Amino acid sequence: MTTAIDLFARHEQLLQRALSAIRERSYWSAYPENLKAYGENGTLSVADGKAAFDAVLDKPFALEQPATDGQVAGERSPYGIELGLTYPHADVDVLLHAAQQAMPAWRDAGPDARAGVVLEILARINARSHELAQAVMHTSGQAYAMAFQAGGPHAQDRALESIAYSYAEMTRHATEATWEKPQGKRPPQRMTKRFTVVPRGVALVVGCNTFPTWNSYPGLFASLVTGNPVVVKPHPAAVLPLALTVQVAREVLTEAGFSPDLVTLAPEQPGEGLAKVLALRGEVRIVDYTGSTEFGTWLERNAPQAVVFTEKAGVNTVVLDSTDDYRGMLANLAFSLSLYSGQMCTTPQNLLIPRDGITADGEPKSVDDVARDLAAAIDALLGDDARATALLGAIVNGGVLERLGSAASYGDVVLASRTVAHPEFPDATVRTPTVVRLDAGDRDTYLKEHFGPVAFLVTTDGTEASIDLLRETVREHGAITAAVYSTDEKVLEATEQAALDAGVALSCNLTETVYVNQSAAFSDFHATGANPAANAALTDAAYVASRFRVVQSRRHLPGGDDPATPG
Repeated sequence: MTTAIDLFARHEQLLQRALSAIRERSYWSAYPENLKAYGENGTLSVADGKAAFDAVLDKPFALEQPATDGQVAGERSPYGIELGLTYPHADVDVLLHAAQQAMPAWRDAGPDARAGVVLEILARINARSHELAQAVMHTSGQAYAMAFQAGGPHAQDRALESIAYSYAEMTRHATEATWEKPQGKRPPQRMTKRFTVVPRGVALVVGCNTFPTWNSYPGLFASLVTGNPVVVKPHPAAVLPLALTVQVAREVLTEAGFSPDLVTLAPEQPGEGLAKVLALRGEVRIVDYTGSTEFGTWLERNAPQAVVFTEKAGVNTVVLDSTDDYRGMLANLAFSLSLYSGQMCTTPQNLLIPRDGITADGEPKSVDDVARDLAAAIDALLGDDARATALLGAIVNGGVLERLGSAASYGDVVLASRTVAHPEFPDATVRTPTVVRLDAGDRDTYLKEHFGPVAFLVTTDGTEASIDLLRETVREHGAITAAVYSTDEKVLEATEQAALDAGVALSCNLTETVYVNQSAAFSDFHATGANPAANAALTDAAYVASRFRVVQSRRHLPGGDDPATPG
């Protein structure tokens, strides 16, 4: 049998490189994002991944758990196909008891052993990236290339980042020490002290529909490597990606000599509300959640026995002042608004522009000019249906369609949404973005999040007013991203100060192939925890450190002073 320490030796070099990366914050990625990099050395090719995905459809998902008391019907693809899957439903009492029973041996194994096991889990998940891509595509609606990258290698990078932070925090101090205190003419007091990383308890990961792996992996792997058993409660419409993840984790844990019940799946029956049930259990001491503000706030207020990490809704804002690359600015914004049909927590919603217009390439551009040219840039990007579907993906659920349908009633339509025919999936629901012109006075509309392909061009009294509105928006309503376009260094500095005041990540003058929606593991801090959209930066030391505590024990050593003598 391959031991956990053997696995640590196998993956130690990768871990050390990841530890360097989180300190350096420069570009590094552990897992290739090129689709063609897979297919050899035990990894699945595109065709292999599709075959593996097809093989699990139309049958019960193969996952044996001790708490199973029935089956749960599965998902329907946003691309219009039935997946025909069912999953094992868990008896909560049995599931949590099994998780708790598995914890002591996992705790006692120590950081190196746990790191070796979780890194092996990641390696095996990475080998199945094309299978996971199919699962992410047909549950989230992402186009295949994005489902592969965001749901595969990029999610795995985020997992590795959280493992590296966790390992650094767990190993920051010595595990044992000899303590010797001089006592003048008397013999010194001598003790041996042991310091053990102790997990908080059962961790609950509540998955989301749009990014089931990318959003779930940091919390899942941070909790597991710090010693906590993890219960994964997937979104009812996106079970398969996390079911595959749990399946791999249980296999590796078993092979390494640990209980597979350290990682379990908890899909729910319709209307069961299982996330609430689990979150309130006393055994659950950690909760990771991505989704609506309403439920995220409920978790923060109603699960006091747990440390709760939430990423909720936000209103992402762009300040338009001036640019020396008008075409590049429009192209960048068009792509950002279109990527995955705007169904990202990082997609910009409000584009703030002075009523007097902006300066572009040294020439004045009115609001009408910018509105017309932005609409043209989006139309040019999405004019070909095959290209459009590769960028837009599919609409993930009916709520997004409802918001899109309502958008035209809010103001003057700069760009109307249109239906796109998918060349491969005729029943897929695909829509292009809509852009609506509003005024700064229309606060009841643009200060709410309209998740999906809906953007507002909001006129303000000027750039200073736009910056003030950015600060207010983030402080009051939260945001994950903010951006500014300006050739004036004073405007850039003022916007950065506003971003610091409000606690949001800022991107300045993006005109090339880096977009405000995108976040790079090991370099970018995704969310800050400094505004209402999230209560933690989702990959940093603080995010992992509260998942465990250090508990000491101490004993006298022979030859010291009288043990009864106070020190």
